[in-house]
Amino acid sequence: MKIKKGDTILIIAGKDRGKKGKVLRVHSQDAKIAVEGINILKKHVRPRKSGEKGQVIEIPAPFGVSKAKVVCPKCGKATRVGYKIEGKTKTRMCKSCGAAM
Repeated sequence: MKIKKGDTILIIAGKDRGKKGKVLRVHSQDAKIAVEGINILKKHVRPRKSGEKGQVIEIPAPFGVSKAKVVCPKCGKATRVGYKIEGKTKTRMCKSCGAAM
């Protein structure tokens, strides 16, 4: 997958279109990612200990990779990701400005 944990991404489709966030988890087999502050689900948690209260926790749910584009750290644009092979190393690069990511 071209999107990795820690990347900043821009949502290009769906209810959260136009929002930016940082990738928390990558599920490469399902081609899904979980991003902080995007696609939030509410989970109701029961109290475990006596005297503890139940609560509602907000969790970012995974969504499809095709709905996101990586934001280039150099030019700041949402771009596609390419690869550059130099010797034996393969690095990701921005398709718009050519900078290494």
